[in-house]
Amino acid sequence: MGRGRSNEWEDEPLTPAGRLFAQPEMRQIIHCVVGTKNPFDIDSVKSELRKSAMLQHPRFTSLLVRDRRGREHWRPTQVDIERHVLIIDRPLSDADHDSAVNSYLADLSTEGLSMEKPLWELHILMAHNCAIFRIHHSLGDGISLMSMLLACCRKLHDPHSVPTIASSSSSSSSRSRNTTWPNILWNLAVTLWFCLVFALEFILRCLCVRDRKTPLSGGAGVELWPRKIATASFSLQDMKTVKTAVPTATINDVLFAVISSGISRYLDFRAPNGVQEGIQLTGLAMVNLRKQPGLQELSNLMKSNSGARWGNKFGMLLLPVYYHRSNNSDPLAYLKRAKAMIDRKKQSLEAHFSYKVGDLVMSTLGPKFASWLNYRILCNTTFTISNVVGPQEEIMMVENPVTYLRANNSALPHALILNMVSYAGRADMQVQVAKDIIPDPEFLAKCFEDALLEMKEQVTAKI
Repeated sequence: MGRGRSNEWEDEPLTPAGRLFAQPEMRQIIHCVVGTKNPFDIDSVKSELRKSAMLQHPRFTSLLVRDRRGREHWRPTQVDIERHVLIIDRPLSDADHDSAVNSYLADLSTEGLSMEKPLWELHILMAHNCAIFRIHHSLGDGISLMSMLLACCRKLHDPHSVPTIASSSSSSSSRSRNTTWPNILWNLAVTLWFCLVFALEFILRCLCVRDRKTPLSGGAGVELWPRKIATASFSLQDMKTVKTAVPTATINDVLFAVISSGISRYLDFRAPNGVQEGIQLTGLAMVNLRKQPGLQELSNLMKSNSGARWGNKFGMLLLPVYYHRSNNSDPLAYLKRAKAMIDRKKQSLEAHFSYKVGDLVMSTLGPKFASWLNYRILCNTTFTISNVVGPQEEIMMVENPVTYLRANNSALPHALILNMVSYAGRADMQVQVAKDIIPDPEFLAKCFEDALLEMKEQVTAKI
């Protein structure tokens, strides 16, 4: 049934990041979507929840409360599983599976969670073999929550083993060759320069600099507008093929190249000759700042109630996209530009700078001012993007094979929000839009898919 209140357990203050996500302007709920091969056995699901790693973590068994001064705390409580598991028996609509589930998610994106129970829910769509975990962002970020979810799963072909997440490789090996003093000093000077330039850009974005208006622009209040969601699906092997076209390119470089090309394709369709060539549209990317922890490590940290890595530990990067007409653009030029830009961003330590500045503002000026700054930077940019690496092998949940993993989050002032999760050789990107601004997310999703296929065709043609 969970745990009961004990005299030895006292209220615990929220972390600075947790307090930020508890503010009305920044209240965010993460939706993790799990598709399965077979229908769910509800009794088995509830039984597994009661003994899961999730309910061993105090955040998932506590209420978010405020004291007389308005400061947020976690208060241990008893968990009633029946209040957290919602069963939807009927088919959602006559539409196909993806459209029906995405429509349900779009409705959830503007709904909050009850503060009268711990801030998570599990919606089970019986007719669609689909489960949706709704988890408040103050409980943790995408890396923490993916690790928590997978700690409740097992490998499909090894039912006694917990799924693993591959560590992303870095380019440290290429840097290690340049260890002479001139190169070290040069790299230090370049890093300091990029730190200064991008730190200034970040501050200006918070205060006054804003993207020019395009058919994709959102703004203040757009987080309250009705939403639509579509899914763009990619083959990881296709992305790996494309990244061979540029030395040391990564999957993230390919992803951003696909987004850049797809947005240009979409603008060609929505506003032919109506968008200035080379106009900048800025994306806001969320970057994990941990040292690539393994799944089992985070699972152990949850059990030991350690805050060393669990929670919200991410920085932000400003990633510019430049519109280029598709009929005269080299598809692989998007990848070359994306890699060059992201390499500079990595060298600038911009993500670490944004994290430290946010922590400093929260500690000195309080969550209301920090929330205002975050809301401003959202209003001054065009879209949000996140990418969470899932397991490479097939997994099962409650002995039910998992067919896909997807994620999205609550609405933001952006009219376009992109969330990608990889799983077993595939990567699904949820394309969430404000439907009164972007009425056709299915076409936008196809623009992203076609962009990757065109890049792959150009690479394979050269082999």
